[in-house]
Amino acid sequence: MKLSSKLILFITSSKLVVVLLFIVSLPFLVDGIVSEYTNYSLRRQQDKVIQIVQKKGIEHYLQGEDSYGSYTMLKEEYIALEPAIKGLPIDTIKTAQRVVEQDTLNYRILMHTFNFQQKPYLLEIGKTISSINQYNKPLQRIALYVLMGLIAITLLFDLLFTRILIRPLGKIIKSKLTNRKFPFKDRFIPVETSTYDFKYLDESLILLMEQINEAFEKEREFTANASHELMTPISILQNKMENLIGDEQLSDSVVIRIVEMMKTLDRLKKISNSLLLISRIENEQFVKSDTLKPAELLNEVVEEISHRLEEKELHIKLKLNPNLFLNGVNRDLLFQLFYNLINNAIKYNVNKGSIIITDQLSNSGYLIAIADTGIGIAAEEQAFIFDRFRKTNLNKNVGYGLGLSIVKSICLYHGITIKVNSEVNVGSTFSLLFPAGIYTESM
Repeated sequence: MKLSSKLILFITSSKLVVVLLFIVSLPFLVDGIVSEYTNYSLRRQQDKVIQIVQKKGIEHYLQGEDSYGSYTMLKEEYIALEPAIKGLPIDTIKTAQRVVEQDTLNYRILMHTFNFQQKPYLLEIGKTISSINQYNKPLQRIALYVLMGLIAITLLFDLLFTRILIRPLGKIIKSKLTNRKFPFKDRFIPVETSTYDFKYLDESLILLMEQINEAFEKEREFTANASHELMTPISILQNKMENLIGDEQLSDSVVIRIVEMMKTLDRLKKISNSLLLISRIENEQFVKSDTLKPAELLNEVVEEISHRLEEKELHIKLKLNPNLFLNGVNRDLLFQLFYNLINNAIKYNVNKGSIIITDQLSNSGYLIAIADTGIGIAAEEQAFIFDRFRKTNLNKNVGYGLGLSIVKSICLYHGITIKVNSEVNVGSTFSLLFPAGIYTESM
């Protein structure tokens, strides 16, 4: 999952958690707020009554009676005033029941004692719980709407800010990592950003890519120079050995040794030629301007290598589309590519085995598969078979040296994806996927 997706998911989840917590706690919060407001309202009424008593006297309420009581028409509020016990001060707010005209109701009641003209009086002010709670749900709804609006606004700003914040990271990934082919040929342009971490990452990637390019160029130059320089002394040694063999004074044992030395030189010459070929491919010294039919090219390869098939009594079968063309390729390189793969399929096959070459068109591209019934490649070795001079752990005498390295270089040069699927003592299948745009099919 992308970093932006994770951040958006985290921000959205955190907002949802806040909303859920608020919804769960909202009734308690509203109850607390309403309760505090009710207490405040009762205190205000208490102050108002005491002010009236101090200004107009206690008779304003008692009017010659021992006590005073009054309530609203719907019995939602009431006020009571009566003499209190001397020396017993009271000042509380609590919830209790009261009987009003034979109705038992729950009230939030303020009880407060005060002195007037040296006589204690008890003031009681009550408000029904039902009238207090009638505003709870509207308050909860309003609070929830306000919260949802704020959450939506903050979420929108968070998403916009997150996108702006990580935009440089996306540019770094797109320009430095996505669909990059080695060696890196284009210029490395730094991504503009005010975030130090992204700037440091971008500069580090540019430095690393430049170092990789420099190391690759040095290796490629050394390989080309070394291979080229080796050809001259190898040719000289071969000529001298050929002249020595023609000397009649040499014994048969010496001639045999010279022949063995010539075979070693011949292998060294082939290695140098292979390294030179790889270097030329990597330096893009081959022109990709040919148009060919894979079916015809593979038939030519099989015809040239048919004597080796007969030596091991191998059966080869080609099932290829005769009407398909490859455009913008190098014929010689593709010939070398298929030759090396079929040669390996013969070399590491069993006697009287088989080789099957098929092709297939799909949405991904044009696929050619070369399958054999050979000794196979161990699973742990398959990732390294295209490395130069690689030997397998299965058999140290079996190598996939420069042949498959050349195959890999040709594939990279043409944009071909090569994969291997192999099982020991069962066989191997090399799959070549040609990219879209490189092939056409005639009617």
